[in-house]
Amino acid sequence: MLEKFYPTDDADSAYQIDYEGLARKGCRGLIFDIDNTLVPHGAPADERAKQLFGRLKGLGFACCLLSNNKAGRVEMFNGEIGAYSICKAGKPSPGGYQRAMELMGTDKDSTVFIGDQIFTDIYGANLAGIPSILVKPIHPKEEIQIVLKRHLEKPILWAYRRRKRRGRERL
Repeated sequence: MLEKFYPTDDADSAYQIDYEGLARKGCRGLIFDIDNTLVPHGAPADERAKQLFGRLKGLGFACCLLSNNKAGRVEMFNGEIGAYSICKAGKPSPGGYQRAMELMGTDKDSTVFIGDQIFTDIYGANLAGIPSILVKPIHPKEEIQIVLKRHLEKPILWAYRRRKRRGRERL
């Protein structure tokens, strides 16, 4: 039952993922959450984010930002990134993920989602049928509803890591 919340893989940071390896495996589209995945909550794109998206474009990836935030927040971040973007996505509903793949011209077999929350990001990717990478939150300061969800995530993360130690295949 908990498996529906498990990511396909995990990483310490969106900035430490082997994107070249993903490209070699046929990935052509990357969908990203923004807040606490790429930058702290509410922060604009920093130099590290700009460099990452420049690198990803150089590798031939199409990228889409998928956020439950309003347009102003997403546009503020995306202004210097230049990715596709979807605001008020309604994660974990799979519709936003499907729309992102349409925008990028990719499908379930050539797309990976990257995010920091199990109950919205990862669960939504699983509902949409696409692989996901769970990253650790960038900053500990979060809105109260997210802090509460982090406590609920702990047993799921424990079970996921236990299963992973037993040799589950990764991306």
